[in-house]
Amino acid sequence: MRNIFAFIRKHAVLLFFILLQALGFVLLFRYNRFHEAAYMNVAGEFIGKVQLQYNRVEDYFFLKRENEDLKRKLTALQNRLPENFLFPDTASMLVKDTVLWDSAAPGRKFLYMDATVVGNSTSQPNNYITIYRGSNQGVQPNMVVVGPNGVVGVVLDVSENFATVMSMLHRQSRISARLQKNGISGRIEWDGNDARIVHLRDIPKSVQLKRGDTVVTSQYSDFPPGIMIGTVEKVLNEQSTNNYLVHVRPSTDFSHIQNVFVVSNLQRAEQQALEQKLKQKAP
Repeated sequence: MRNIFAFIRKHAVLLFFILLQALGFVLLFRYNRFHEAAYMNVAGEFIGKVQLQYNRVEDYFFLKRENEDLKRKLTALQNRLPENFLFPDTASMLVKDTVLWDSAAPGRKFLYMDATVVGNSTSQPNNYITIYRGSNQGVQPNMVVVGPNGVVGVVLDVSENFATVMSMLHRQSRISARLQKNGISGRIEWDGNDARIVHLRDIPKSVQLKRGDTVVTSQYSDFPPGIMIGTVEKVLNEQSTNNYLVHVRPSTDFSHIQNVFVVSNLQRAEQQALEQKLKQKAP
């Protein structure tokens, strides 16, 4: 306290001058409309710039939380898409113990789970992606992986909290695809060279093709049908076959993957069990 009084006594003249200056500015801006308007304009612009910078800093620190919220909302929306449900024939009814069962009740087929990419390669002949979601979060081998812009790959191995994914940019990758405009089916492969081009095979030369045609997953794939794969870049004639070799530009930018969805086919085991019985019955 003594030091405060000593400081005031030492700088009394300067402090009194500053007080008078402040009082003079208050009287000037309050009772003079021109100066008041000029002050309000300058003060408003200064405060606005300070507030803008503050909001930018605040938004930066909240980006992670907002990103997590957006991923949760997007996952919820993905799971509500109609193609994730299988609708049986509505004309049939099942009667059991005098209780009427409507076979048209919707049954979920595909379930989406969001995941974060923590490892990725694009320059190798066989490329893999590592995601931060494993068996503890419901991921299993052979589940498919899609991104915001389309197909990514298939889950190979799983640990408790991580999973490795065979990228579409892998020489052993085989994805059943179809042309969106006419439904003609083929398969997507990669030759291990250019990460910007994959190959669509088994498309007959009788099919009309042009650059820009859309290629999506087919109903024969483990992927949900209609997931974007890419667009036709070039159409080549294979001399030894009656099919085209179609160059497709992937819709997914594999060099910038950050967030993906692991898709579980809830009816896959049932379908495989039935198909296995058929193979056992075959001579």
